[in-house]
Amino acid sequence: MDIHKPKLWQGRRGLVLALVSLGILLNYADRQIIAVLKPMLQHDLGWTDGDYGRITSAFQFATAFSFLGTGWLVDRIGWRRANPLGVALWSLAAIGHAFARTVGQFTVARAALGVTEALNSPTAIKTAAALYPNDLRAMAYGIISAASTLGAVVTPLVIPLVALKIGWANAFLVTGGLGLLWVVAWQGSRAGQVVAAEADTPTPAFVETSRLTDVLTDRRTWAVAGARACSDSVWWLLLYWMPDLFNRVFHLGMSAFGLPLAVIYAASGVGALLAGFASTRLLSAGVSVNATRKWLMLTAALLVIPVWYAASAGNYWLATAILGLTLAAHQCFSVNIFALATDISPPGRVATVIAIQAFSGNISGMAMLSIAGWTLDHGYGYGPLLTWASVAYLLGVGWVQLLLPRIEGVAPGPEAAPAVA
Repeated sequence: MDIHKPKLWQGRRGLVLALVSLGILLNYADRQIIAVLKPMLQHDLGWTDGDYGRITSAFQFATAFSFLGTGWLVDRIGWRRANPLGVALWSLAAIGHAFARTVGQFTVARAALGVTEALNSPTAIKTAAALYPNDLRAMAYGIISAASTLGAVVTPLVIPLVALKIGWANAFLVTGGLGLLWVVAWQGSRAGQVVAAEADTPTPAFVETSRLTDVLTDRRTWAVAGARACSDSVWWLLLYWMPDLFNRVFHLGMSAFGLPLAVIYAASGVGALLAGFASTRLLSAGVSVNATRKWLMLTAALLVIPVWYAASAGNYWLATAILGLTLAAHQCFSVNIFALATDISPPGRVATVIAIQAFSGNISGMAMLSIAGWTLDHGYGYGPLLTWASVAYLLGVGWVQLLLPRIEGVAPGPEAAPAVA
């Protein structure tokens, strides 16, 4: 046994992982709050389903195109600076929602949140890649993904109570304010100083420009980007429309659909942790990266297939079980896509590759949210949307196999080696 090998929660690494996970939790609360409050906002402000679809699509559009710059920025300034910068900016954008009253104002607020949240994924994944060796990264990604789902669990349970007690505007102030407190905690704990500078040295701009060109012409980049586009179209559909599905199909009000949503996202978190655990065990047992990533992704894709039946289920608890299985499988798929991106990417371009695949996922999510609004406004229901969801992950696996018949990891550079315990 290698006593020098870092442990997941060992020393200062554990502090950074815990803070990053908490930041991700708050991030997902900021994202999901508008979905949870949709019935109240729709009643108070007179939104149509099309209005809601356009507002949420604005978030996706802004996030997607911001990813084209944030990956480069994170690779340039490093994870130590990017973490507090990102959380501070998106928390201020979240607070801005409290002052919106028209569809146009909410669209601007969501777009601002989208621009700033584009720092989220590249920063979190680059942080984990800098802190942990290859066989522990998937477990770290699983914990980060589980944190996002914990945010999605807490939000539908807590936010309706907060909104009914102090109003929806103050609910936005609460979630954004918690993010600003996180920044204070990061700075106060000096978390950004836990790894030696050589593990996080910004790279000169001219090297980054060349690297971006290399990334964009590398088929490995588009393998993970295409798979992410397939999976994220489903993730964003369910994240923003599941509260409406329970309200529209099963006639559950805001105070009633919180528990089913919490159960679904709890299952999602379990899926993320199991994915990280399974990946770590398989790689430690000598199974190749190629077999580990592809078999876990295929298993996840097969588990999603029953989602087509969710809106036709006889009762909402059966729908809850189906949707919980779907999002657990999504997290398994997602964890392995993140891990695959770091498997095949030199350390200096990890954030850039993550940003490009996140761009692809947000573009597909934006399209899906607009399609959902149009489909429901025209009376077609959730059937066509969930039918797509049932096959999207299989298409993602097929895309990866087409572009990467054999996955070969890159040799770690000096930036990949964690510097201190």
